[in-house]
Amino acid sequence: MSSTVKNNLYQQLFFSNRLYMGLGANILLFIISFFVPGLYNVAILIFVVLLVLLALDMILLVLRPASILQAVRTASPRFSNGDENDVLVTCTNRYPFPVFVTLVEELPFQFQDRNFAMKAKLGAGEEYAFQYKLRPVERGVYHFGYTYIFVQSALGIVNRRFVFNTEQDVQVYPSFQQLRHFSLYSYMNRLNEMGVHKRRVIGHSMEFDHIKPYTKGDDVRMLNWKATARSGNLMVNNYVEEKSQQVYCVIDKGRTMKMPFDGLTLLDYAINSSLVFSNVALGKGDRAGLVTFNESAVEVLPASNKKVQLNKILEQLYAQETQWKESDLEALSVQLRSHLSQRSLLILFTNFESMSSLQRQLPYLRRLAKYHLVLVVFFENTELKRITEQEAVDVEAIYKQTIAQKFAYDKKLIVKELAKYGIMSLLSTPEHLTLNVVNKYLELKARTLI
Repeated sequence: MSSTVKNNLYQQLFFSNRLYMGLGANILLFIISFFVPGLYNVAILIFVVLLVLLALDMILLVLRPASILQAVRTASPRFSNGDENDVLVTCTNRYPFPVFVTLVEELPFQFQDRNFAMKAKLGAGEEYAFQYKLRPVERGVYHFGYTYIFVQSALGIVNRRFVFNTEQDVQVYPSFQQLRHFSLYSYMNRLNEMGVHKRRVIGHSMEFDHIKPYTKGDDVRMLNWKATARSGNLMVNNYVEEKSQQVYCVIDKGRTMKMPFDGLTLLDYAINSSLVFSNVALGKGDRAGLVTFNESAVEVLPASNKKVQLNKILEQLYAQETQWKESDLEALSVQLRSHLSQRSLLILFTNFESMSSLQRQLPYLRRLAKYHLVLVVFFENTELKRITEQEAVDVEAIYKQTIAQKFAYDKKLIVKELAKYGIMSLLSTPEHLTLNVVNKYLELKARTLI
């Protein structure tokens, strides 16, 4: 139960617009009575009635203990970044008559909402739940302040303010709601509804499982002739998908990842995608790890398939922030060469806006690709795409559209340039990043490239 902050009477009392309108009309009537003396008594009568109603309303609302109204905020101690999070404020009316309440919340400054208000009518002794949703777009600690409730009776002349100490700190973590959705749909075998495609296994992996009798539809190339000769029946080798392979999400924290889309930076999209992807990789039996780097440091969380690994990844992703300088891929290649002793899948989340930016980093990407399977994930600029699809109506629009088309074409050239050196790439829109990365991973598993 939240505690009520005690205030003096003058701090609790607020006059409503209805009172001011009534007094304004009464003053106007006094002015008119100067020219029409017969209205003077009417104006006096109205003024007395207003005073009586004001006193009655104050007696009904204010001359009662502060505990006559209660409010409790219920919010999860963790919010999911980029998702809608539910907040509940339960208000209990202990007045012996119906009241009209207005809820005002001190929301965290990150939301920049200074006009938040919700209204409702509560009957005598009724409990009402105000429910609203908040969508944070950056990770960190969010501080909720006090809860204010303004109560008004049916007379509507006076508002009484109740102040409740509901201060609370909420930590905003990478999108664990998205992670839950993927886990739930995976459990229900409905991942195809989310856009995750099943991949037909091409060939087979080199991990032998067992020998079984041949059935119609088995690959005749897998026939085990020695077992067939011993048993007298056709026998085939059965292989299973290789497991315990090392998979690392490598996240660039440089200035290129500061670009915002729909409120979230590219870094946050990469973080949310890495969390879901790591869960998928762990579910496949692989060992998931995390690498983050900027211009001065490379942080490596070693790959593991233990149950606590996902929590370790979540905690490390929570504290990541972008920097203003360009990240050092040369230092990354040197550090990964010393930290990773076996060939691994490296999913590099970064962004290239032009061919020149790629050419600066290409030697280091080629060095990484010599020892590991590298998948470079970068982002399609949806705003540029929208400009290219608009109809140009003047010369300025033609220039803008031409420049936008040039940048969009550069993205396609980047894909071809990486492919020329045997480096895989994935060009994705930010909102579809998670699905595209998971699908690409399943494709690589199906092709036994990992």
